[in-house]
Amino acid sequence: MIDEMLRADLDAPRKQRHTVKRIFERLLDEHGADEISYQMVRGYVADRREEIRVQAGRGVVEAFVPQPHKSGAEAEVDFGDVTVRLAGELVTCYLLAFRLSYSGKAVYRIFASAGQEAFFEGHVHALNTLGGVPTGKDRYSQISVRTNRYSVPVG
Repeated sequence: MIDEMLRADLDAPRKQRHTVKRIFERLLDEHGADEISYQMVRGYVADRREEIRVQAGRGVVEAFVPQPHKSGAEAEVDFGDVTVRLAGELVTCYLLAFRLSYSGKAVYRIFASAGQEAFFEGHVHALNTLGGVPTGKDRYSQISVRTNRYSVPVG
């Protein structure tokens, strides 16, 4: 009976589709289904509504986008300024983010300056942390992240 109501909803305007409450009330009023609870109906509708849409060719079909990256082959590197609240004051620091493209594993390092030394030190730290060097290419871009929502404890 619930499936029939959900199938009828496929062609109904959005505002006229059955809610779980309305389905439960109809089951009680029209079919005398006193042995069921609202929670039972809610659980069943939650599972079946999308299944019925998919069976009718109207639902979202699960899909995935394959990763074009090979494991350990590529990395993405961003280096830019970030504003943080340090000991109650806004301070501009520089963030190096080194992320492996395949796994998404990332290493972050914040520096007081944006000099070449910081850039190289960030790479050395990331490669040591990740346990090696990507075999393919690294993609570089500059980021600019500004926020004052974070407090960094001094200590």
